[in-house]
Amino acid sequence: MHIEWKKLLFALGVPLGVGVLSAWTTRDAMEQYGGLNQPPLAPPGWVFPVVWTILFLLMGVSAYLILTAQVLPQPRARAMYWYYGQLAVNFFWSLLFFNLQGYLGAFLWLCLLWVWVLMMIRAFYRISPAAGLLQLPYLGWITFAGYLNFGIWYLNR
Repeated sequence: MHIEWKKLLFALGVPLGVGVLSAWTTRDAMEQYGGLNQPPLAPPGWVFPVVWTILFLLMGVSAYLILTAQVLPQPRARAMYWYYGQLAVNFFWSLLFFNLQGYLGAFLWLCLLWVWVLMMIRAFYRISPAAGLLQLPYLGWITFAGYLNFGIWYLNR
């Protein structure tokens, strides 16, 4: 297998860049998170950056598989539309939840993210089953995040 290094670095850099920007804009988030009433199963704050780094790396690998797949331009463009869209929705969730402390609005936004990620997985899977399957942990994590987000809203109203 020949690795196209520029495409790989770009594919990894985009989601990691979104993650860094999100972390920077919500830099006091873990202190705030620790002060909230939390639902059962809520992990400690240090878990989030570890999980998100892994998920962003998986996103990058999946995007690379799509960018290098032998496929017509239209299906690739459609898949990347869902990919970049979900990254944008993901980024704004952090602002809603942490910066604006709009926990119910953030939960509804997270539901929108869940749909975008599902559509991305579907589009990726049609081009590269591996690319789609690599995103299942992401879908699982945002499902869990939905539980946490809803619980935080409910317990802190």
